[in-house]
Amino acid sequence: MASTSVALSALSISPFSTSQPHRNPCAFSSPSLPCHLPPYNLTTFLGARLSIRIPNVKHMASKHRTAVATVLFSLPTAKPDRISTGKSPKWSARAIKSFSMAELEARKLKYPTTGTESLLMGILIEGTNIASKFLRANGITLFKVRDETVNLLGKSDMYYFSPEHPPLTEPAQRALDWAFDQKLKSGENGEITVTHLLLGIWSEKESAGYKILASLGFDDDKATELSKSMDKDYDRTFK
Repeated sequence: MASTSVALSALSISPFSTSQPHRNPCAFSSPSLPCHLPPYNLTTFLGARLSIRIPNVKHMASKHRTAVATVLFSLPTAKPDRISTGKSPKWSARAIKSFSMAELEARKLKYPTTGTESLLMGILIEGTNIASKFLRANGITLFKVRDETVNLLGKSDMYYFSPEHPPLTEPAQRALDWAFDQKLKSGENGEITVTHLLLGIWSEKESAGYKILASLGFDDDKATELSKSMDKDYDRTFK
């Protein structure tokens, strides 16, 4: 019987080489994360070389700061033509935060808009401004305002989801513009404060915010008392 011999040849496997040709470290960089620094090279246990790029964090941070600055100095207005560059009063940081809290409260209640009642709740949620401390000193608290809001406007459908930034109702927008106009008419330096905003709500006699304040004991005498502190303190701590 003839025998057939089969020859098997082993393929030689060369080890990974660490001497790879030089590549541009920024060849695969993302447009959103530009590569400005040389890569740090790490050798793995398999011998492959990893390139780690450090993004330009300073560039990204500067863009973020610009966006924040845009938000911090403005609130919606129905009269953009009245604003003169560099001379218009700015909203205080507490007023900006109160407005943000108002939008959040409208979303929590699943309301489609941000009304004067939401602005009132935003003022109380911010909590450190003169207006909120004046309200609490007169027995007007966030929980009472929230209860009165639900009693007056009702509950929203549980399956409804508010927009991220519920648009202002017409009375709420007029309250903001009233606050701005009053600051301009005063001719005084300083910012538009939360007290201006609260008195703007009070100026809207048919609004939900006005009705809630009135039902909780706020009146023209208290508004006058509060307006006196507005001219003196500019949102300093109410005592």
